[in-house]
Amino acid sequence: MIRNLIVLGILALSAFSCKSPDARRPVQSTSGSFIKESAERNKKLYEQESTFITNLIAEDTTRDYLSSPNGFWYYYNVKDSLTTPNPKLGDAITFTYNIKHLNGETVVSAEENGLQHYKVDRSNQDLISGIRDGLKLMKVGETVTFLFPSYKAYGYYGIEEKLGTNVPVQSTVTLKTIQTLEN
Repeated sequence: MIRNLIVLGILALSAFSCKSPDARRPVQSTSGSFIKESAERNKKLYEQESTFITNLIAEDTTRDYLSSPNGFWYYYNVKDSLTTPNPKLGDAITFTYNIKHLNGETVVSAEENGLQHYKVDRSNQDLISGIRDGLKLMKVGETVTFLFPSYKAYGYYGIEEKLGTNVPVQSTVTLKTIQTLEN
């Protein structure tokens, strides 16, 4: 009898030990609504900023504004009439730039930023995406003023104690040199 109980116990243990583990369920599940709400908020913010900037452009009849496929607007202060090349991937360039509110109030001057050295699309330099994209449109000696919506500028982070979150800005950039790197 004891022998039968031992065999039965071993069979029971082997049957329960072969059971595959149950998948753990998350303690808290989300429906993804935060991401959807955030995307909707950002779309509305971009529409508001875009409308504001296009209205600003419409009021300014003294300049010829161009629209970039990268989501910003710009005009030339100084345009190069020669056919010099634009910066390409890996080129080493030097430039100066400032950051201003759209009303012209300076946030960071070109003197504060100093002369910038940058390798096109190969540098981890802390530049806003709008300036990185804008530099590719320029030629040596040109000065261009860009109008950036907040997502192409400093976005949610802003500049500590200088620029709030989600603020569109303008930046005047002067491309000084392009050093083309040979392959």
